Amino acid sequence: MADFFKDTESKMGKCVDATRAEFAAVRTGRATPALLDRLHVEAYGSAVPLKQVASVATPDARTLVITAFDKNTVGDIRKAIEKSDLGLTPNIDGTTIRLIIPPLNEERRKDLVKLIKKKAEDGKVAVRNVRHKAHDDLKAQLKSHEITEDDNKRMQDHLQKLTDRFVKDIDALVASKEKDIMEV
Repeated sequence: MADFFKDTESKMGKCVDATRAEFAAVRTGRATPALLDRLHVEAYGSAVPLKQVASVATPDARTLVITAFDKNTVGDIRKAIEKSDLGLTPNIDGTTIRLIIPPLNEERRKDLVKLIKKKAEDGKVAVRNVRHKAHDDLKAQLKSHEITEDDNKRMQDHLQKLTDRFVKDIDALVASKEKDIMEV
């Protein structure tokens, strides 16, 4: 029984982590290296994560500085940034690429909040899918007489509490990210 809930809790935790990662890729008014985490660069004949071909630093709240390890990949990094949905224009200086993060206008902020809420709902659906799978497993165990009706009831209650806890975690992430986005 403990293994059953450890596995379920682990899967729900992964859903929250995936939602957190999705949120990190959403641009706020501040520069953060996490903006570039999902960026892949066509270099050395294949698509590689940006972190493998360059380092990313934030000298101030509105600037990202990308320093290529190999000067031959600077053009590839520039192309990857321009093709991405970040909407940023790279400024190239030798092996260094600067990205200036412009302040967000009110309309764009509201759009980003809507996007965050949609991503949060996707995360909640993933948590509920894990609950649904666990619920089906419990039903199967009850049907095959591996657990009793009382055990089933207790486990269903515990499963719902787990689900509520992880959904609350996602709600907390939304509140935090929304505060970040709406901050001027």
